[in-house]
Amino acid sequence: MERITPRTFKGTRDLLPVDMIRREELFDYVRRVYRRYGFLPLETPAVEYLDVLLGKYGTEGEKLLYRLDYKGGHVLALRYDLTVPLARVVAQHADLPKPFKRYQMQPVWRADSPQLRQGRYREFYQCDADIVGEEDRIADAEILAVIAELVDGLGMGTFHVRVNHRKILEGMVAAAGLPADAGPAVLRAIDKIDKVGEKGIESELEREGVPTEARRVLLDLLQHPSGGAAEIESLRDRLPDQPAIAEGCADLLRIWSCLDALGSGLEPYQFRLGLARGLDYYTGAVYEAFTDALPHMGSLAGGGRYDGLIAIFSGQDVAAVGATVGMDRILTALDQLGLNPPRSSVTEVMVLQWGEGSEPAALAMTGRLRRAGISTEIGYRSGKLGKQIGGVSKRGIPLVLFQGPEEAERGEWSLKVLSSGEQHTVAERDVETVVRRQIEAIAAEGSAR
Repeated sequence: MERITPRTFKGTRDLLPVDMIRREELFDYVRRVYRRYGFLPLETPAVEYLDVLLGKYGTEGEKLLYRLDYKGGHVLALRYDLTVPLARVVAQHADLPKPFKRYQMQPVWRADSPQLRQGRYREFYQCDADIVGEEDRIADAEILAVIAELVDGLGMGTFHVRVNHRKILEGMVAAAGLPADAGPAVLRAIDKIDKVGEKGIESELEREGVPTEARRVLLDLLQHPSGGAAEIESLRDRLPDQPAIAEGCADLLRIWSCLDALGSGLEPYQFRLGLARGLDYYTGAVYEAFTDALPHMGSLAGGGRYDGLIAIFSGQDVAAVGATVGMDRILTALDQLGLNPPRSSVTEVMVLQWGEGSEPAALAMTGRLRRAGISTEIGYRSGKLGKQIGGVSKRGIPLVLFQGPEEAERGEWSLKVLSSGEQHTVAERDVETVVRRQIEAIAAEGSAR
C-alpha cells in the first residue's frame, strides 16, 4: 500500500491536549456567562442546503462558502456562520416560545486566506448568543451587555465596543445624493476603513462608481466624532431632514438608556460611524468589540439586529438580534498578551506508589480524592521516588502525594508542591482538606501573575 503523507488542510489544525485544555476552559467561561443571562443551548448540523445559505451574506461572503459535491451537484455547503442556521431553525420550529434566547458554540467554515496573527482560520469556532421574537431595543442592550461582560472577564485590559446602525448608514447614502441601491457598495467600502484608512475608502468608493461630490459628503460624515449619546444626538441634529438617520439615532439612544439602567457602565460603548459590518442581513444596530492592547487583532466579537432574515424562510417577520464571539481570535489574543500559559494536564494531584505493598493504600487515597471532587491520578507502577516525581513534573501536574512505610505507621501522607519543592506531612484524615487548600493557593498565585 502506498504511504500517505500525514498533513492537514491549510487553515485547519489538530488541537492537542495543551490546546484543548485552554479552549475548554474558555468555552466553560463563555457558557457560564450566557446561561446567567438566560440563554438556552442549541446545535445545528455542519451541513446545510446551499439555497438556505445563498443570498444572506452578500457577494463577498458567498465567495467563501465551502460547497460540497454531493451526488454530482452543488446542493449542500458547510455552514458559514451560526445566524442563518438559527433563522432556519426558528422558521422550521414555529412552536418555539418567544422570545427565544439561544446560545450556540460550534465550528464554521470559510474559504478565506488564513491569517494566523489575527487568529483567522478556515475552520473556527463561533460562540453566538441571540434573542429572537423581541422588537424592543432592550434586547439589543442585553446582547451588548453580555458581549461587554465576556470581553471584560478575559482580563485583556481596556476594550471598547463600537456601535452603529444600518439606518444611519442608509441615511448617509441618501445624504450623499446616492440611490438606495448604492448602499451595499458604500457599506462594503466603509467596512474596510480600519484596514485601508480614509484614502483607501475614497479609492474603494471611486472603484464602486460613487461620484466625486458623493464621496466628499460621505468622507465628511465619517469625520463625525465617536462617543456616546451626545455624539448620537449631534448627528441627528446635523441631518434633520434624513428620516433614516433620525430612526437609527432614536434606536441607539434607547439602547444607550437601557445599558445605563443595567448599571454595568457605559464606558466601553462607542458610537462610531465607521462601523458597517459587511453581511447583508443586518437591519438595525451593529457592533464589534475590540481590545485596545492589540489593535491589529480586529474584532473579538460582533453582531447586530437582523429583523428580516427569518422571514426569508417563514414568510413572517420575526424580530431578532444577536452577536458572536470568535473563540480562536480570543485565544490568539490571549497568547499574544501572555495571558494564556500552556497547561499540559488537568490533573491536580498524582498519588504515587512508594514500593511493594503500597498499591492498596494509593488506590484507596486516589478514590477518596476523586470522590472529594479533586482531579487525581495514580502512578501505575512503583519505582524510585525521584524518577517518578520527575515524570509527574514534566506532565505539568502541580502536586504529588505519597506514603512511605514510616508515614503509614503514623497514619500520615507526604504532600509535595512541585513548583516550589515544599513538602508537607499531612494526617490521613486531613488529606482532602489540605490538598484542596494547596490547589487554591496555587490557583491564586497563578492569577496574581
